Amino acid sequence: MPVGLLAGTAIAALFASPFSTYDASVIVNPPPDKIVIEIATVNGSGCPAGTAAVAVSLDNTAFTVTYSDYLAQVGLGSKPTDFRKNCQLNLIVHVPQGFTYAIASADYRGYAKLEPGATGTQRASYYFQGSSQTVPRTHTFKGSYADSWQATDNVDVAALVWAPCGEKRNFNINTELRVNAGTSDPAKTNSFMTMDSTDGAINTIYHLAWKECPRK
Repeated sequence: MPVGLLAGTAIAALFASPFSTYDASVIVNPPPDKIVIEIATVNGSGCPAGTAAVAVSLDNTAFTVTYSDYLAQVGLGSKPTDFRKNCQLNLIVHVPQGFTYAIASADYRGYAKLEPGATGTQRASYYFQGSSQTVPRTHTFKGSYADSWQATDNVDVAALVWAPCGEKRNFNINTELRVNAGTSDPAKTNSFMTMDSTDGAINTIYHLAWKECPRK
């Protein structure tokens, strides 16, 4: 069943859609009303059932996706399919009347241990139901590496794609982690990359941008 989550209006500002053509100005402050975000579906090897959740910041300027079982690895102790993990979140976003939203930026965090010669890759793309998928943003980390990692996707104001005013379209977030053994020896070593923190959960933060829809 979809899980309804009460969200601040700031969430709406984070997403964008190619269907919008109006020139409403971007506003600094989020709408005063709350919005509701529901997780319609969660699919992927990186987010088994019950391991992903969405929450909105108290100041209504961002929302967070938390993962607790997002791990890609290669080498000792891993299965052949473990080198790549992915997750697709399909979100139902109920926006306050008279406003629309776009994704302004996204912050991804996790931990990686990469042997010399190995690489780890994080990538993400976003799209509204019925629209084309955005070009994936990719971030690569090279071994040797054993530390927390962070990657940020930024969108210029002029390039923001806004959700269509007055229309309900589910918003999709596709993420992926991939680990390649490269020149390391997978028979003797193990390299991995997670989207999680020391307590077993990683916060992926999406920052929102808002603007008012044209008045009819």
